[in-house]
Amino acid sequence: MTTPETRRIYRQQFTLKYGCNPHQSPASVHSVDGASLPFRVLNGAPGYINLLDALNAWQLVVELRESLHLPAAASFKHVSPAGAAVAVPLSETLEAAYEVGGKDLTPQALAYLRARQADPKSSFGDFAALSDTVDEATALVLKTEVSDGLIAPGYDSKALEILKAKKGGKYIVLEGDPAYRAPEVEYKEVFGVALSQKRNTARITREGLGQPVTDAQQLSDDAVRDLILAAITLKYTQSNSVGFALDGQMIGVGAGQQSRVDCTRLAGSKAGVWFLRQHPKVLALAFKPGTKRADRTNGRVRYIEGDITPRERAVWEGLFARPAPQWGQGERETWLTGLKDVSLASDAFFPFPDSIDQAAKRGVRYIWQPGGSVADPQVIEACNEYGMAMVFSGTRLFHH
Repeated sequence: MTTPETRRIYRQQFTLKYGCNPHQSPASVHSVDGASLPFRVLNGAPGYINLLDALNAWQLVVELRESLHLPAAASFKHVSPAGAAVAVPLSETLEAAYEVGGKDLTPQALAYLRARQADPKSSFGDFAALSDTVDEATALVLKTEVSDGLIAPGYDSKALEILKAKKGGKYIVLEGDPAYRAPEVEYKEVFGVALSQKRNTARITREGLGQPVTDAQQLSDDAVRDLILAAITLKYTQSNSVGFALDGQMIGVGAGQQSRVDCTRLAGSKAGVWFLRQHPKVLALAFKPGTKRADRTNGRVRYIEGDITPRERAVWEGLFARPAPQWGQGERETWLTGLKDVSLASDAFFPFPDSIDQAAKRGVRYIWQPGGSVADPQVIEACNEYGMAMVFSGTRLFHH
């Protein structure tokens, strides 16, 4: 085991164009203590933030694969997942909302579609990760998305050809090493101060999930899967964080908030937009021929949100082949009452029951959280009032 007194040896592997910002140069990638890197570059030139996203996303999908035994994917932006998912078949409604109706989708393609479509506005320009070898069908899905790069354990020859051609040959393709094992102790430098800690090796599994502490005791198989998905996703999400999951995919991630109830509101808001994308009015929006995929996605989201400014209205309305129908009073709120059986995970305890009230507005029925707050009895009581089942894991998952 490496101790705080041990001198860590960094070996430069290659240089980067710059660090987080263009004025932060020089910047480099180093291996630690003589070990090899956990990836190799197959195409493109990764940047500092690309690699932060790739390394966190890679850990996430590997852990999901190990825990749920399903192909997994993640879509990262600025060191937090916009979405994560495992390979679960899509309903016809989701196929329409995701614009993949009639397509033959492999498990890997399904996983990435679900991860990317959790919050496609935030996933714009993402760094993706896949737990399994990338096949041609998945590469064709990635080809249509605005994305910076991908890390996966391997690539079929046709898939690699498609991805190497993306972005004029500049798309970043990394091959992750499934056999790589990171040092037990990790270090971080801030303002000339080095901090060390044991890596977060906590494992979230079906066997270790535990029994609910609420009156509601039953956890369906789907709920167990979604709770594990949400908890592992938060393990690699900037804290404070709360995540909503349904049908094998994240549908809302509230990351990096100082207040836990704000995390819940943010995640719930994203879950609401995700569900409203399946509304018949949204599915029926007609775009002009040649409208880019990203513009179609943003057009639907702006239509759902309904807070278009006069400055952008002319541009926004110019996307449509025919006028978008007006929302009826209370129509969106009524539709949202159909969102049910959602699973929620929180990276730390709830200090007040207000987060439970917020979760109830977006159909949450199952909750995974560490417990340990003086307000635990009040939080349990709130869950009982809403008929929710809540598990105390005893494991906090702060990530910074």
